[in-house]
Amino acid sequence: MEFATIASGSSGNCVYIGTEYTKILIDAGISGKSIDAGLKAIGVKGEDIDGLFITHEHDDHIKGAGIFSRKYGTPIYATYGTWLGGEHKMGKLNHLLMNTVTHGENVIINDLCIKPFNIPHDAKEPVGYCISSDKFKITTATDIGHVTKTLMDNLAESNILLLESNHDLDMLENGPYSEPLKRRIRGDKGHLCNENAGKLLACVMSGKLSYVRLGHLSIENNTEQLAYETVEKILNRYKIKVGTYLDMAVAARAGVTEVIELK
Repeated sequence: MEFATIASGSSGNCVYIGTEYTKILIDAGISGKSIDAGLKAIGVKGEDIDGLFITHEHDDHIKGAGIFSRKYGTPIYATYGTWLGGEHKMGKLNHLLMNTVTHGENVIINDLCIKPFNIPHDAKEPVGYCISSDKFKITTATDIGHVTKTLMDNLAESNILLLESNHDLDMLENGPYSEPLKRRIRGDKGHLCNENAGKLLACVMSGKLSYVRLGHLSIENNTEQLAYETVEKILNRYKIKVGTYLDMAVAARAGVTEVIELK
């Protein structure tokens, strides 16, 4: 299996996951041109994508979905709530390419098994995704207001994990956002801060987890260095040494971070 982030941040998100036989995207919150450029950088063509899976209807996850689907005839998969809240943002779509997914129910595309799971966020029916093939599992989990048992259960036993590390609490508190927006971000259906990302990661660590990419960083309330160092410090408290058997990095806001290959 291959994994690469094409964009990950508060201004846009898109993730590539593929095998020799099947290739999918998780989210399309950047322009169609940027998606094409990211795929080209890793040697994948837009027409090679077998499915586009949307986590929720916010613009930074959906704004390029309609353009991409119309250009390549790509099926789009989303929950009923996401379709309800986001279909109008994607423009006119071929209804034969519109597929509804349900929390906990697997979608099989060739040799990939894609399972959506509920996440706590202020959208109509947001989900994360577990993607499995053969003996490997990749999980994407961003836009998380608070940690739930469902979240922890689905993160468990992942080989690669894209985990939200959205904001630093002090930067958010002292930053330019309005108080209502700060409350939204801090709230139970907002975003996961660096400290809680580190604690969650420590709780779900297992011998299988080899790669962690910290994603969906706020451009106003976080930095790559701060997110990495905060999470690393918390992992060290639990005797989890980054670099020993865990490869951890921050996913770039724009452009491919790197391609990770599981063999």
